[in-house]
Order: sequence, then C-alpha cells, then structure tokens
Amino acid sequence: NSADELALKLANPVANLISVPLQSNIDFGIGPSETYRYTLNVQPVIPFSVGENLNLITRTIMPIASEGSPAPGADGATGLGDIVQSFFISPKKPLGGMIIGVGPALMYASATDDLLGAGKWAAGPTAVVLKQLGSTTVGALVNHLKAFAGDDARSDVNATFLNPFVSYLTKTKTTFSFSPELTYDWESGQWVAPLNFSVAQLLVVGKSPISVSGGIRVYAATPDVGPEWGLRFGVTLLFPK
Repeated sequence: NSADELALKLANPVANLISVPLQSNIDFGIGPSETYRYTLNVQPVIPFSVGENLNLITRTIMPIASEGSPAPGADGATGLGDIVQSFFISPKKPLGGMIIGVGPALMYASATDDLLGAGKWAAGPTAVVLKQLGSTTVGALVNHLKAFAGDDARSDVNATFLNPFVSYLTKTKTTFSFSPELTYDWESGQWVAPLNFSVAQLLVVGKSPISVSGGIRVYAATPDVGPEWGLRFGVTLLFPK
C-alpha cells in the first residue's frame, strides 16, 4: 500500500485494513463538581474476506475510563466501560462509487463500576456509507442500540448514534477532519453532541506505518451534568497486507 492509500483507508471505517487505534479522550466540566473524565478507547479493526465479493469488518470499542467525583461526597471510578462491537458486511468494490457496510452492533455490560457503564446488554443495527473523491472523504456512520437484558434497576438503553464525517488529505499525508458524534437518548429525550475537530499525520517508524492525531471537541448539546469541552489524542497502529 502506498502512503496515500493508507491515509485514505484510515478515513474509511470499513477499509480492508487491520488497524488498532488507541484514542485518548479527556472531557472537562462534568457534574456539579466540574470534574473530568479520561477515556482510552482501544479500537481494533479487523477485516475478513467472505467469498469473492464481500468483506466482514469487525470494529470493537473497548473503553478504559477514569472519572473524578461527579458531586461532593461521591466517589469517582476507574476501570473498564461498556464494550461496543460492530460487524459490517461490506462489498469489496464500491457500489455506484459509494462504499457501504451494514450489520449488527452489540453493547456488552462489561463496565466494572456503575459510573462507567449502563449495566445493560443491548443490540441493534448499524450502517456506514461514504464516498471518497480524490483527497476528500465524506460519509456517515449510524447505529441504534436497544437494551434486551441487564440490571432492571438501571435506566433503559434506547439510543441512536449518528456520526457524520468529512476529511481532507494533503500532499504531506496530513488529514484534517470534522466528525460530530451525535447520540439521542430516546428514554430521556436528550442529545449528547460533541463536535470533534482533529488533525492526523501518517508516519513511518522503522518499517511500521502509524498515524498520530490530536484535536479538540466542543459540546453543542449535553445534559445538565454533562461535559462542556474536551481534548482528543490518538495513535493508530497499521498492519497493511
């Protein structure tokens, strides 16, 4: 793979490329205590060939989080959050110039503390569609998760996630991206809407390609106890065939 091909594949959530993004998120201004939350998302992406025309792309988000005390007298928490795993069936060749993927998404009740997860098992559909025009990638990823099991004492999970994205790749293999991550909670009727602005650079360390990134996020909508703004930094390990 050339450097240009690798950089464009990084902008494609269902690219035929093994990658392991390590994404650090720090959010500020949470709760009455104006505390923080740090989340390291370990996000391996592994493609499998399914016959001559299709790929199965598995995308896993494993959050490892640390959150300060949300209110005076309340304890913070550090540990594993709820794991979300998506399975996309994607044609190997674009259809009408569009790259698509559809399949199921699952959320596992894996959180080690109530503060870090919903205490529910959930499932639902997921899909991604995008188009790459030269150095520009435009698309969107969506899923809907509905709880089917878990702690009855906890609030239900019934949420839609929408992630439109646009990115531009320069000749120096620098990628500028805008990627809102919009979640609507159908139980509470509330939006959580961080708007992410980031810059990524493709590098070669030894013989291994990696991507390093950084950016800022501002919350256009959030519950009263939600964060106000945050930072994001990441390193993506790439394993081209």
